[in-house]
Amino acid sequence: MPPSAVPFSRRPSDGPRGARAILVVILIAAAATLLALAYSSFPSASRATTASSSMAVAPTDDGCCRGLEGLELWGPAVKWGSDHRLLSAAACCESCKAMCKADDCRCDSWVFCGDKKRCGQRFGECWLKKQKDVMAPSVVAKGDDVMWTSGLVFAKGEGIVGLETNLGTIRIQLLPGCAPHSVDYFIEVLGLRNCAGCRFYRAEGRGNLWDAKGDHIKNAAYGPPYALLQGTLEVDGLPFKERAKEACPALRRGSVAWVGSGPEFLISLANHGEWKGAYTVFGSVVPEDMAIAEEMALLSTSTDVWSNVTVKVLRDPVYFKVKRSTSSGVP
Repeated sequence: MPPSAVPFSRRPSDGPRGARAILVVILIAAAATLLALAYSSFPSASRATTASSSMAVAPTDDGCCRGLEGLELWGPAVKWGSDHRLLSAAACCESCKAMCKADDCRCDSWVFCGDKKRCGQRFGECWLKKQKDVMAPSVVAKGDDVMWTSGLVFAKGEGIVGLETNLGTIRIQLLPGCAPHSVDYFIEVLGLRNCAGCRFYRAEGRGNLWDAKGDHIKNAAYGPPYALLQGTLEVDGLPFKERAKEACPALRRGSVAWVGSGPEFLISLANHGEWKGAYTVFGSVVPEDMAIAEEMALLSTSTDVWSNVTVKVLRDPVYFKVKRSTSSGVP
């Protein structure tokens, strides 16, 4: 029987969160820094074996269709809500998705009024819109007093952010239908144009427990190692608001998900069906970039103990910048 989902607790504080403070801590006491990054209940690691990047699963919203409550997006209407009434925000989202074909989306954002009391005669209105820039959508109003729910729809090649490292850039297709709050955070980070303090600090390979496709070997244990990379997306100067759980599909090879409520996150190097329902999956690595993730899993590590759990941590954390990208790699 596969194990239940691994529980997580908050990692110990890093102390001062400024980038300079982090670098000083690393230079003075690298081992202490790595210990501070611990997640008490994440299992241990070992080096990964290389695999073809084509084995990663293509990005998908897994049928999710969610939006942000208390948000009204602006933009030219491709279908007027006064003539287009639906029963739910999910139905409005699906209506927008239906206007996407191949690499083009006639509708890339939707706005729905689903509160009978506040919407009154506008209840059920579903406005389908086209943003000038879907990664910088036009916002009319945002807050608890806003009666609208809005969401984004990305065409192929849109909604992709790159984690730029010294090993190369790992591109991630964001999934607004599954994790709209998480995608909203990334849009905010892109606006800052920096990710001071963002880094990978732990690497676990597949060992002999998963094959090159990421499938679990029959009758093998489920770890350790646990086939993943772990890092943090907390930006110096941007307080991180803990993420409530959003959609939690099974973790597949290439899935990107929050660890707990963030800002720690993981990139899965294998198919972790045994963890279904445990983590908010907010993105998926573009398949051809999985080779970079695999290379990172082969970097030099040291053994540490986090709350009685033996782990492998990178001797030299891999820092990254978050940048806007495309599926073709063109900025």
